[in-house]
Amino acid sequence: MRKPRDLSAVGKLSAYSVLSVCTLFAIYPILCVIAISLRPGDRLLSKSLALIPADATLSTYVKLFTEEPFLQWMGNSLIVSACVTLVGVGLAATAGYAFSRYKFAGRDAAMIGLITTQMFPVTMLLLPLFILLIAIKAYDNYLGLIIAYSATALPFTVWQMKGYYDTIPYSLEEAARIDGCSEFAIFWRIVLPLAAPALVITALFSFMTAWSE
Repeated sequence: MRKPRDLSAVGKLSAYSVLSVCTLFAIYPILCVIAISLRPGDRLLSKSLALIPADATLSTYVKLFTEEPFLQWMGNSLIVSACVTLVGVGLAATAGYAFSRYKFAGRDAAMIGLITTQMFPVTMLLLPLFILLIAIKAYDNYLGLIIAYSATALPFTVWQMKGYYDTIPYSLEEAARIDGCSEFAIFWRIVLPLAAPALVITALFSFMTAWSE
């Protein structure tokens, strides 16, 4: 496979031209949304494709920040998403390691149970989650949202981390044991740093799961 630096001038020009067109296709919908936000209220349904409306106004932004608690809404979303990310990364990193490295009673059944939960739509969890949150008095607050969003994100992230741990050579851990490392030291100093790429993906998935809700 030829590397980009090995391409001729014509090849580079063609490649960059294609990438530029693809970039325009990707950002055009975003620009359209921004353009619509600049239209007056009576022209929201206009079919004009102009990126800067002729009678552009910032009144909608002024109303958003002065008449609505928008910053509070954003703060609530950030707090919940950050907490779900921390919970997701912490539990997925440890649970995935346990499923990958240890043999214990019910291991296979638990793994099947985790992946089976992904077969059902989230709407099926609404009633049992609501009953659970009422029972522990965690409704109408941050804790209830964190529990609900973590419950939907954890099964996938645990499986993802387990799969990545499986690719890390077990011989590294055996060598660490010979050198006198404890089980926690092996996990913290050797396995976890090697799993950094998977941890980043897990964090992004957990954050987006909560944020998109």
